[in-house]
Amino acid sequence: MTSNEVPVVETVQDALDLLFREKISDEELFGYSESLRKRHSGNRLDLCSILNAKSGSCPEDCSFCAQSAQSKTATQVYPLVSREKIKEAAISARANGARRFCIVTSGRAVADDSDLALIENSIRDIAETGLLPCATLGMMNSKNLKRLKSAGLNRYHHNLETSEAFFHEICSTHTYKQKVRTILDAQEAGLSVCSGGLFGLGESWRDRIEMAIALRDLGVDSVPINFLIPITGTPLGKKAVIDQAEALRIIALYRLVLPDKEIRVCGGRSMALKESGSDIFRAGADGFLIGNYLTTAGLAPEDDLRMIKEAGFEVIH
Repeated sequence: MTSNEVPVVETVQDALDLLFREKISDEELFGYSESLRKRHSGNRLDLCSILNAKSGSCPEDCSFCAQSAQSKTATQVYPLVSREKIKEAAISARANGARRFCIVTSGRAVADDSDLALIENSIRDIAETGLLPCATLGMMNSKNLKRLKSAGLNRYHHNLETSEAFFHEICSTHTYKQKVRTILDAQEAGLSVCSGGLFGLGESWRDRIEMAIALRDLGVDSVPINFLIPITGTPLGKKAVIDQAEALRIIALYRLVLPDKEIRVCGGRSMALKESGSDIFRAGADGFLIGNYLTTAGLAPEDDLRMIKEAGFEVIH
């Protein structure tokens, strides 16, 4: 392999060898990941924004989540918000530079017909603002995914969260295979799929690599990279925030495994990366979530937009 040749990472062992046997330096790794990012999207960035449209009281027991009914947190609990509030949030997201807007709800899945009807109308409202409508509604069945696609939904978001081998350590109320089934059903419905995971849970590098390869094999379009924000009252509330250098190496790893996919940095970006936010582009990211996260605050959109401009990037509209 010449100094200018980007390594091909096809297997778990390929990635482990690159990171540990060859002991690749950050400079080399980011050189490869940045080269692939430029090849895939140049200096153009895809920004997304979300609304926590239904919060708390989730019956699932995901150990990282403040919205689980089993967690003892100060997270707000409320039913699905109004169509007007969703539209208002979408208009604000567009003003902040977002290209995509995602309706997010807590719970195993949205099954109530009146809630589904409201979400359908909101999808149409979002499209009218000029944004691409996305949704994160849990493990929806094939029939309802097709219904949302017919309403104009562009992309469905459903994270694997971690590797299949580690998944039982963070959740017992549903399985990894059920999550995979939801992704396949969304694809079968004709939806673009956004799926990634959460890092800093206690997973190994092998777990991280296995999830990257699983996402590649599933053929998802967009891969969100999230870093754990330890929230008091959750089982993982006392975890340390992931190291900044490690966070950047994770982004770079995902660019190498998924060279032609959107790699977007989402939850925990401001906490994990602190003042080094623009380094995500060097590590291979070509998108991120702008504005607040689900239950915690993100950076001010104007600060992110300033950072983008100073780094010489262009936002896709």
